[in-house]
Amino acid sequence: MTGPIEHLETLAGKVFLPPEEFAANAVATAALYDEARADRLGFWADQARSLHWHKPFTEVLDWDNPPFARWFADGELNVAYNCLDRHVLAGNGDRVALYFEGEPGDSRTLTYAQLTSEVKRAANLLLALGVQAGDRVAIYLPMIPEAVIAMLAVARIGAAHSVIFGGFSAESIRARVEDAEAKLVITADGGWRRGKVSPLKPAVDAALEAGGATVEKVLVVQRAWDDSQELAWTEGRDLWWHEELAQVDDDHEAKPFEAENPLFILYTSGTTGNPKGILHTSGGYLTQVAYTHKNVFDLHPETDVYWSTADVGWITGHSYVVYGPLANGASVVIYEGTPDTPRPGRWWEIIEKYKVSILYAAPTAIRSFMKAGREIPARSDLSSLRLLGSVGEPINPEAWLWYHEVIGGNRAPIVDTWWQTETGGIMISPLPGVTATKPGSAQTPLPGISVEVVDDKGNILPNDSAGLLAVTEPWPGMLRGIWGDPERFIDTYWSKFADVPGGPLYFAGDGARRDEDGDVWLLGRVDDVMNVSGHRLSTAEIESCLVGHPWVAEAAVVGAHDDTTGQAVVAFVIAKARHAGEAGADGATNTLRAHVATQIGAIARPRELFIVNELPKTRSGKIMRRLLRDAAEGRTLGDTTTLTDASVMKAIADRLRH
Repeated sequence: MTGPIEHLETLAGKVFLPPEEFAANAVATAALYDEARADRLGFWADQARSLHWHKPFTEVLDWDNPPFARWFADGELNVAYNCLDRHVLAGNGDRVALYFEGEPGDSRTLTYAQLTSEVKRAANLLLALGVQAGDRVAIYLPMIPEAVIAMLAVARIGAAHSVIFGGFSAESIRARVEDAEAKLVITADGGWRRGKVSPLKPAVDAALEAGGATVEKVLVVQRAWDDSQELAWTEGRDLWWHEELAQVDDDHEAKPFEAENPLFILYTSGTTGNPKGILHTSGGYLTQVAYTHKNVFDLHPETDVYWSTADVGWITGHSYVVYGPLANGASVVIYEGTPDTPRPGRWWEIIEKYKVSILYAAPTAIRSFMKAGREIPARSDLSSLRLLGSVGEPINPEAWLWYHEVIGGNRAPIVDTWWQTETGGIMISPLPGVTATKPGSAQTPLPGISVEVVDDKGNILPNDSAGLLAVTEPWPGMLRGIWGDPERFIDTYWSKFADVPGGPLYFAGDGARRDEDGDVWLLGRVDDVMNVSGHRLSTAEIESCLVGHPWVAEAAVVGAHDDTTGQAVVAFVIAKARHAGEAGADGATNTLRAHVATQIGAIARPRELFIVNELPKTRSGKIMRRLLRDAAEGRTLGDTTTLTDASVMKAIADRLRH
């Protein structure tokens, strides 16, 4: 193990330089920035040519009808062929594609040759069931190999998949199936979660009873229920996955499809009213996720073992569990369960077991591990880790430093990535062998990406300014629309900066600031910015301040109505286990409120601060601040079906009422 990483002191805080040995062997170099600046479209064309094109493209970008972009539109490719067949044909069929770890402790390993065979067989099954290119298939599965196989099989035949997170309710399934007019649903009897079976097919049954008239068949993977348990079955509609696969062979030729052929629809979480289906197509999306996965994660596919802890039900699972890694020939770990089942150190045991070298996780999970204490990861050998990544929300500097020291052993660079379901792939991130990283900053746009911090009128702001984050040039992985609703697509993402010179600009919905060096710091969603006595305050900034206090493991901040100031700051805090005594003492809340006032200013002092045992989180690990706002303002709680534990929110609401 190397010693502590070298760092410099700047106005922005610590700056961590890439380790010399890492930089010397890095995939990405500073030359990428020069190449992209010199010829942006030529740069993207070069990245696209790293894929296999059945018919090479001659046009890179068609932007004649903004905001409707077409990338590599006259080219043809097959996404699944790029993720599978070409690696086998290149002689890498024996390389492990998937290491699967089930929550109960079962495991499977699939090589590229085996995964290719499974996907070919599944593609033949879909065709036998009448699914054709252009059809939509809904996938509602746990994190098991069949989820990856199903996605790739749908892509292989030119259909589009809509993956629905396994924690969503029957009503959420119905809305998504109906909006996409899905022809087929692929599900499982159930999946393992926290030591229990979470039923999945019963939720699909309830959804289809309420709607989903376009669904002709339901394929069911046998995962968690044994033969003694009764499972409701609709004859003529419901089919066992394993029985149907046994009737088809694994001989299937991957046909080419146009680069703009729809690849998937992914419905954004937290949708109210009609679901918002984000549409991604094939050639541009695969180009961006393969390029970013290779360079941001410094992938050496011959030796690396890569683990993104995301579920395939979210965009991170699409881009950085399935399509990006497999397009690059990576060996990928997938895990079915939760980080603390059956023991708090399950993640670290998995890293030791498979010798994971690249880990990509959410700040919420990292802060949860901080709360549990460093002695838990210390029980496992994490020396195989050489790169760490962060995704999903801004990571506060304290969590960044803990991640770097405790998990990365002070030797592994951290890539703090910003992107969205809508962007398809990573947009802002350090390049690990190039960038001197700042804890808490996403740093700079990747080569080929044009992002600016602008004011309300779209004017680019100078360094040391805060404003709105906007993407100023089209990019290959960009969403192509909202399924079936082009006007909503324009209104939601492009109308705010429609008339600026060089526009329209894509409005990301996030606030951001550039520091003195021009590096980007994300401030969270614009609707997570409070207006207190005319001052705009970022909830993310106050949360980071609270987590900076030695007692605090996690914090969530919301704005609540106040007759005097317009909005007031309300904070919810989880204490670290070893500081529970201090945090539970009389006056502790006032100490933490004063800490915020000292660090940020009196205007940011929370009006109320509550020390709680848990925060309301979705199964993907995101804090549901909307529910905390409801509770803080005394409103009836909104939908809690996506929460890991709905009783957490009920306990908080009861406490606020009393």
